[in-house]
Amino acid sequence: MPQPLWRPCAERVAASRMEALRHFVNDRHALQLADYPALHAWSVAQREAFWQAIADVFDVRWHAPAECVLREGPAMPDAQWFPGATLNFAEHLLRRRDGHPALVAVAEDGRREQLSYAQLAAHVAGLQRSLRDAGVGVGDRVAAFMPNTWQTVVGMLASASLGATWSSCSPEFGTQGVIDRFGQIEPKVLIAAAGYRYAGKDLDLTTKLGEILERLPSLEQLLIVPYTRLQASPEDYRSSAQISLWQDFYQPGGAPQFVPLAFSQPLYILYSSGTTGVPKCIVHGVGGTLLQHLKELGLHTDLGADDTLFYYTTCGWMMWNWLVSGLALGATLVLYDGSPLHPEPTRLIDLIDAEGISVFGSSAKFIAALEKAGVKPRESHRLTTLRTLLSTGSPLAHESFDYVYRDVKRDVCLSSISGGTDIVSCFALGNPTLPVWRGELQCKGLGMDVQVWDEDARPLHGAKGELVCARHFPSMPLGFWNDADGERFRSAYFTTFPGVWAHGDYAEETAHGGLIIHGRSDAVLNPGGVRIGTAEIYRQVEKVPSVLESIAIGQEWDGDVRVVLFVRLRDGATLDDALRDEIRQVIRANTTPRHVPARIVQVADIPRTISGKIVELAVRNVVHGRPVKNTDALANPQALELYRDLAQLQN
Repeated sequence: MPQPLWRPCAERVAASRMEALRHFVNDRHALQLADYPALHAWSVAQREAFWQAIADVFDVRWHAPAECVLREGPAMPDAQWFPGATLNFAEHLLRRRDGHPALVAVAEDGRREQLSYAQLAAHVAGLQRSLRDAGVGVGDRVAAFMPNTWQTVVGMLASASLGATWSSCSPEFGTQGVIDRFGQIEPKVLIAAAGYRYAGKDLDLTTKLGEILERLPSLEQLLIVPYTRLQASPEDYRSSAQISLWQDFYQPGGAPQFVPLAFSQPLYILYSSGTTGVPKCIVHGVGGTLLQHLKELGLHTDLGADDTLFYYTTCGWMMWNWLVSGLALGATLVLYDGSPLHPEPTRLIDLIDAEGISVFGSSAKFIAALEKAGVKPRESHRLTTLRTLLSTGSPLAHESFDYVYRDVKRDVCLSSISGGTDIVSCFALGNPTLPVWRGELQCKGLGMDVQVWDEDARPLHGAKGELVCARHFPSMPLGFWNDADGERFRSAYFTTFPGVWAHGDYAEETAHGGLIIHGRSDAVLNPGGVRIGTAEIYRQVEKVPSVLESIAIGQEWDGDVRVVLFVRLRDGATLDDALRDEIRQVIRANTTPRHVPARIVQVADIPRTISGKIVELAVRNVVHGRPVKNTDALANPQALELYRDLAQLQN
């Protein structure tokens, strides 16, 4: 019989916050919930009692109490969580005020800056005063065009403390990509870096920022963070807004004040990828974001005040928002800005030992890249502090699970997590009290009625279908910006199954209560009417040593759909008949004949979004001669031209 790759020891389970919550619930409600499946079932059936327990266990500080926990309509999206309650998000992230490290910002070139919790609060207090003097108040938008460093976190906290709504893009976004986002939300304040560094190159943002400023007429205040361009000056920029250097705009000191806000007050605006149209501006509320992140970081990740948390992310990905919420648990956050593989593939692994990281997060792509590069951290690094390894962004291949336990660390909780920008949180994630099974996300999130349905809305177990959440949850978006009647919001999530959140993932529930994500539903291949998740193909191609990465699409052909696989190979490798046969044989031996691609084509690059996700739909459109909208949403839009008018796909 198959065995799990890892089981937590009894001592780890007993010491976990998840186990403490189970005892808390049993004591409060006179129950005998024996394990996690029972706890999860109760959390879904008794959502009001569950979310009240989260607020109590994590000591959520209400300025005014709620009238009730949940006021629910007959179908999604029609719910009010904690109506009447007021609170402040930043207040919870700044509760700790001692000399313990709060933020450690590490740049690609090794530059390191550290702020204690006391220093962080002082910076937020100073910036808050200056933003308030600049007219920033409840509901105003504060935007950031920034790398992942400590000034970005201070900016968000100062914004949130005043009740303003925060939104951020990372410096690698193209000019149009930034305008497509910030142009919709009309920020009053923009915090922007004058330059940044990536893969050993210093990149000057002066020209790009100038183009952005021309198209943000609402802007009243521009804050320039010199960052890698130390000679930056306000005179470098033209705008009707006031322009100040970061270090001249405020003086740190004092204690921040916190404006009481409704539970549903907008906190963040995040964005859809924007590869199929102008990005949707997804609005997330103060209370829902806080409760979900406390639950996910505190329980599912078992993060505490003595931990050091790292996630490789930019400020344009929701994992940045998730990472920053680790401050609410009193943990130390390590922020990294730069290439994850420069100058060596071990750059981020080095941080584990250097900073004592206990919870390390990255993408599935990064883990696969380490294996392809032959990196074996178990042999080269101590990793004594590492307790949990997180992965998201795309499905983590079964073989990557093997790699982690063989070559990284045997005693580690490997948690593949899945959710997204849409909910600024997760539907399925890790659990310190459960075993890790090969290829599986450990469990459904507490309080989340996650199911897999067939096309007729019947629950599936052990079969593939649509991932849904069948009941309201607190971090459901408040809606889309500039969508007054909510029609765009409803059509995005609630039309596949009326009144039920359909997430757009093609998934499978396992016998262990975990989940397997097989890819995005809109990228599912359909040869001969058989639905195939692209992740099923990718995980097999990962086994072929010559292949670095791949992307699969369905090409309309001869009245049907045929599978086309594009592969990027190692330097020096060539796609000949022998390699094609090897790829097909690996896929056929481990899946079905339907999965075997009809065409395999070598390409020099694979297009990705800024957050690193491959874009099957964009490639499919190019192959079929259809337009691709908003290519500024891509990190490497020029790669799309590699797929246009290919002779190999004409017969």
